Amino acid sequence: MGKLLQVKDVKKSFGNLRALDGVTLNVEEKTVTILIGPNGSGKTTLINVITGFQKPDEGHIHYGSTEITSWSPQQIYRTGIARTFQIPSMFGKLPVLENLLVAEKNNPGESFRKSLLKKLWAKHERDAIEKASRILQLLGLSEQRNTLASRLSGGQMKLVEIGRALMSDANLYLLDEPVSGVNPTLAHEIFARIIGLREQFGITFFIVEHRLDIALKYVDYVNAMASGRLIADGTPEQVINDPKVIEAYLGA
Repeated sequence: MGKLLQVKDVKKSFGNLRALDGVTLNVEEKTVTILIGPNGSGKTTLINVITGFQKPDEGHIHYGSTEITSWSPQQIYRTGIARTFQIPSMFGKLPVLENLLVAEKNNPGESFRKSLLKKLWAKHERDAIEKASRILQLLGLSEQRNTLASRLSGGQMKLVEIGRALMSDANLYLLDEPVSGVNPTLAHEIFARIIGLREQFGITFFIVEHRLDIALKYVDYVNAMASGRLIADGTPEQVINDPKVIEAYLGA
């Protein structure tokens, strides 16, 4: 396995607040890696910087051999990195299937000129529907494909958010608290499906998560942050027993 994501000495400040203070970490391809830390430690800011929603003040970010530092979110998405957010944002009046279809890249039907000629986009649309249907099956949402997104449970919305990311055919997925606010049974199911996607398709996941009682059972590697810095990394057992990590959580 090689390094799919490399973050080197990344810094980000908001006024006098140093949110990221020289963060350096790697994510190996075909692994499930989580990023943990107390509230305010800089986890979401790091995800935002990696995915282009915020620009770093200093440092470098590489995806494979390509430097993506300060790229736009659209460029980063097109190069093979997709993300989800802490709070899913659904098109509530659209059914689940259509919520996935809006994430399909390079749909020729979105072009004004091509939209007038059905033969230019009809096959692509059929292929996209088949693809979305397969993803819904993988996520256990086939029965909800025609359900309005506004009628889903919080956990189901989290799965739809992951499904929309999967429509991008990315190699690296950054998930921001995918089981936050989800009941334990569904939270375990979400992580089990993440593992299944990794094993079946060789997908790499980098996940911010607070639910350590659940997440640590499924992940390969853990990175821990506190006060904008990386304080530990390694296997779940190594990190959770690291004195610096224990102190950071007890102090918080």
